[in-house]
Amino acid sequence: MERIGKASASGGELLRSWGSEIEQGTLRQALTSARCAAVSGPVALMADAHVGIGATVGSVIPTTGAIIPAAVGVDLGCGMIAVRTDLTAADLPDSLDPLLADVERTIPAGFAAHPRATRAAQRWLGDDPLPHPEVLTRKELAKAGPQLGTLGGGNHFVEVSLDTDEQVWCVLHSGSRGIGNRLATRHIDGARRLCADLQRALEDRDLAYFLQGDEQFERYVDHMLWAQRYAFANRELMMDALLAAVGRAVGRRPAEAERINCHHNYAAREVHDGREQWITRKGAIRARAGDRGVIPGSMGSDSYVVTGLGNPDSYTSAAHGAGRRMSRKRAKRDLSIDDFREAMAGRTWQHGRAERLVDESPMAYKDIATVMSDQADLVRIDRVLRAIMNYKGC
Repeated sequence: MERIGKASASGGELLRSWGSEIEQGTLRQALTSARCAAVSGPVALMADAHVGIGATVGSVIPTTGAIIPAAVGVDLGCGMIAVRTDLTAADLPDSLDPLLADVERTIPAGFAAHPRATRAAQRWLGDDPLPHPEVLTRKELAKAGPQLGTLGGGNHFVEVSLDTDEQVWCVLHSGSRGIGNRLATRHIDGARRLCADLQRALEDRDLAYFLQGDEQFERYVDHMLWAQRYAFANRELMMDALLAAVGRAVGRRPAEAERINCHHNYAAREVHDGREQWITRKGAIRARAGDRGVIPGSMGSDSYVVTGLGNPDSYTSAAHGAGRRMSRKRAKRDLSIDDFREAMAGRTWQHGRAERLVDESPMAYKDIATVMSDQADLVRIDRVLRAIMNYKGC
């Protein structure tokens, strides 16, 4: 861990960094967020950190009686789920192409959704309806049901993987879909307007914040926590669908030996340094002693199942993945389709869509092995997973 900066709002250091590959622009943005008046302690910068909107992706930000909506992000509750099954590589068919096609039919991705809300989605929404629904239009609200149990696009994915013992794992990455995005965007805009109206000084307008006592504070918290629950349920429903698809491929429903579901874009009330604070993890997982987590690499690299070590310096947090090395625009401009295909050799994937997926090429991301080495004091590696089938929205 490297300590950076001389003073913060709390009177101490500004930044704690775990990364050996951190760009200067990333450091500048993290230092800007650390100087925000709403921040109540040093920002913890994870080993996978890169520039984001307002706050750095791969940062952990403490606030007391305040919250920064753009720091939490627009994909509220985005995270990972992984299931270790009782299957081994020997149980799988010789070709996974039919399984990939089945997953594509079963789990809508990109902008696609179910034709209508599934029964499971209807039950969940009935049990946990959105608070303060009037902030959204009818059209926005109507998407919540059909999108519950869908993947989305970008770096969201479904994978079937093997660990070093040849055990089969099902892994996927997704968040709160369109409704989480709309709720987050509404509140980010609202925080900007409020800070402007009240003349709260900001180095970056995307660091606009709500203070406890502001009328919008509790409403944002209600929406944020609901969207995080939605995202958790979204992953659960997709995992059930993925396991069913694997079951059809092998002739029986696989039994679950272990299920891990963890957020990596979220905020939660926690006690650190003897006081209750909001801990915002923007591209970071919680890693208390004993916490189980999933840290993915890129499409062509390993993923990791880990156990947290409870390091207080990082607010008991760890990196959430490999972290981007280049922007999507640059990746599409500079990366070779042939190199991308070569990196994906030996896997079943949507190779016919390589040109549309090249911004997800392994070359666009940092080396996940380096990230894991950098944070050896934050998590213990339990399993290393090698993807043999990958599905993405594009």
